[in-house]
Amino acid sequence: EEWRDALPTGNDPADDLAVQDAFNRFVRQLPQERRRVFIRRYWYGDSIHTIASDRHTTDSRIKMMLSRTRGELKEFLEKEGIAL
Repeated sequence: EEWRDALPTGNDPADDLAVQDAFNRFVRQLPQERRRVFIRRYWYGDSIHTIASDRHTTDSRIKMMLSRTRGELKEFLEKEGIAL
């Protein structure tokens, strides 16, 4: 549900490859802390609370970081010409 507004919904395999490539480029350009949090949440499925605990910060800070990163991902994909 967190992804609803940030990723396209098409099923065309060519589109999937373009999205995958753009997504990888986006993640690589993130600052290290944000990249680690983003990957832990959306690749490994770690809970926000677990990530916050491990990083010695608050759930709210992690939620805000993830929200901003998803927003940046949406903008990045739109600039890449990927329709959402």
